[in-house]
Amino acid sequence: MNATPRPTEIRLHRRSRILELAFDDGSRFELSCEFLRVHSPSAEVKGHGPGQEILVTGKRDVNIERIEPVGQYAVKLCFDDGHDTGLYSWSLLYELGRRRDELWQRYLDRLAEAGAQRQAEEEQGAGET
Repeated sequence: MNATPRPTEIRLHRRSRILELAFDDGSRFELSCEFLRVHSPSAEVKGHGPGQEILVTGKRDVNIERIEPVGQYAVKLCFDDGHDTGLYSWSLLYELGRRRDELWQRYLDRLAEAGAQRQAEEEQGAGET
Protein backbone atom coordinates (compact mmCIF):
# COMPACT_ATOMS: atom_id res chain seq x y z
CA MET A 1 0.00 0.00 0.00
CA ASN A 2 1.44 3.37 -1.02
CA ALA A 3 1.82 6.07 1.56
CA THR A 4 -0.17 9.26 1.21
CA PRO A 5 1.86 12.01 -0.42
CA ARG A 6 3.19 14.52 2.09
CA PRO A 7 3.16 18.27 1.63
CA THR A 8 6.41 19.94 0.73
CA GLU A 9 4.91 23.44 0.81
CA ILE A 10 1.85 25.02 2.40
CA ARG A 11 1.42 28.68 1.52
CA LEU A 12 -1.49 30.92 2.42
CA HIS A 13 -2.26 33.79 0.04
CA ARG A 14 -4.34 36.02 2.31
CA ARG A 15 -5.36 38.60 -0.30
CA SER A 16 -6.78 36.00 -2.71
CA ARG A 17 -7.88 33.70 0.16
CA ILE A 18 -6.14 30.69 -1.41
CA LEU A 19 -4.19 27.94 0.32
CA GLU A 20 -1.54 26.60 -2.05
CA LEU A 21 -0.29 23.08 -1.41
CA ALA A 22 2.59 21.21 -3.02
CA PHE A 23 3.07 17.49 -2.37
CA ASP A 24 6.12 15.24 -2.67
CA ASP A 25 4.57 13.38 -5.62
CA GLY A 26 4.63 16.60 -7.67
CA SER A 27 0.93 17.44 -7.21
CA ARG A 28 0.01 21.06 -6.59
CA PHE A 29 -3.39 22.30 -5.50
CA GLU A 30 -4.94 25.69 -4.85
CA LEU A 31 -7.86 25.51 -2.45
CA SER A 32 -9.95 28.52 -1.49
CA CYS A 33 -10.46 29.28 2.17
CA GLU A 34 -14.19 29.03 1.54
CA PHE A 35 -13.79 25.54 0.06
CA LEU A 36 -11.71 24.40 3.03
CA ARG A 37 -14.15 25.94 5.52
CA VAL A 38 -17.25 24.32 4.05
CA HIS A 39 -15.42 20.97 3.82
CA SER A 40 -14.08 21.10 7.37
CA PRO A 41 -13.50 17.65 8.87
CA SER A 42 -14.90 18.84 12.21
CA ALA A 43 -17.88 17.19 13.88
CA GLU A 44 -19.56 20.61 13.69
CA VAL A 45 -19.66 20.24 9.88
CA LYS A 46 -19.49 16.45 9.35
CA GLY A 47 -21.73 15.46 12.23
CA HIS A 48 -21.16 12.28 14.18
CA GLY A 49 -22.26 9.83 11.53
CA PRO A 50 -23.46 9.36 7.96
CA GLY A 51 -26.29 11.66 6.94
CA GLN A 52 -25.54 14.21 9.69
CA GLU A 53 -23.50 16.58 7.52
CA ILE A 54 -24.31 20.27 7.93
CA LEU A 55 -24.58 22.56 4.89
CA VAL A 56 -22.29 25.48 5.75
CA THR A 57 -23.41 28.74 4.13
CA GLY A 58 -22.33 32.38 4.05
CA LYS A 59 -18.58 31.69 3.91
CA ARG A 60 -17.65 33.28 0.56
CA ASP A 61 -15.32 35.82 2.18
CA VAL A 62 -13.91 33.68 4.99
CA ASN A 63 -10.15 33.67 5.41
CA ILE A 64 -7.61 31.65 7.36
CA GLU A 65 -6.01 33.49 10.28
CA ARG A 66 -3.53 30.82 11.35
CA ILE A 67 -2.21 27.43 10.30
CA GLU A 68 -1.06 25.32 13.22
CA PRO A 69 0.96 22.14 12.66
CA VAL A 70 -0.33 19.01 14.38
CA GLY A 71 2.45 16.47 14.72
CA GLN A 72 3.78 15.17 11.42
CA TYR A 73 0.39 14.33 9.93
CA ALA A 74 -1.97 17.33 9.86
CA VAL A 75 -2.64 21.03 10.29
CA LYS A 76 -5.31 22.89 12.17
CA LEU A 77 -6.77 25.74 10.13
CA CYS A 78 -8.04 28.65 12.21
CA PHE A 79 -10.58 30.69 10.24
CA ASP A 80 -11.49 34.33 10.80
CA ASP A 81 -15.11 33.38 11.51
CA GLY A 82 -13.93 31.67 14.71
CA HIS A 83 -14.04 28.10 13.36
CA ASP A 84 -10.91 26.25 14.46
CA THR A 85 -11.93 22.66 15.05
CA GLY A 86 -11.15 19.78 12.78
CA LEU A 87 -7.73 18.52 11.75
CA TYR A 88 -6.82 18.58 8.08
CA SER A 89 -4.63 15.50 7.67
CA TRP A 90 -2.24 15.22 4.74
CA SER A 91 -4.48 12.56 3.20
CA LEU A 92 -7.58 14.78 3.56
CA LEU A 93 -5.84 17.81 2.03
CA TYR A 94 -4.58 15.66 -0.84
CA GLU A 95 -8.05 14.21 -1.44
CA LEU A 96 -9.69 17.66 -1.27
CA GLY A 97 -7.19 18.91 -3.82
CA ARG A 98 -7.59 15.92 -6.10
CA ARG A 99 -11.40 16.10 -6.01
CA ARG A 100 -11.77 19.89 -5.71
CA ASP A 101 -13.89 20.48 -8.83
CA GLU A 102 -16.26 17.57 -8.10
CA LEU A 103 -16.66 18.50 -4.43
CA TRP A 104 -17.17 22.19 -5.22
CA GLN A 105 -19.90 21.42 -7.75
CA ARG A 106 -21.60 19.13 -5.24
CA TYR A 107 -21.51 21.96 -2.68
CA LEU A 108 -22.98 24.46 -5.16
CA ASP A 109 -25.73 21.97 -6.03
CA ARG A 110 -26.55 21.49 -2.33
CA LEU A 111 -26.71 25.26 -1.85
CA ALA A 112 -29.09 25.61 -4.79
CA GLU A 113 -31.32 22.78 -3.51
CA ALA A 114 -31.49 24.47 -0.09
CA GLY A 115 -32.07 27.94 -1.54
CA ALA A 116 -28.97 29.08 0.36
CA GLN A 117 -26.22 31.55 -0.54
CA ARG A 118 -22.44 31.59 -0.46
CA GLN A 119 -22.35 35.10 1.00
CA ALA A 120 -23.44 36.03 4.48
CA GLU A 121 -26.98 37.38 4.86
CA GLU A 122 -25.81 40.90 5.73
CA GLU A 123 -23.84 41.00 2.42
CA GLN A 124 -26.89 40.07 0.33
CA GLY A 125 -28.62 43.40 0.91
CA ALA A 126 -25.47 45.54 0.84
CA GLY A 127 -25.77 46.42 -2.85
CA GLU A 128 -29.51 47.01 -2.85
CA THR A 129 -31.07 50.47 -2.68
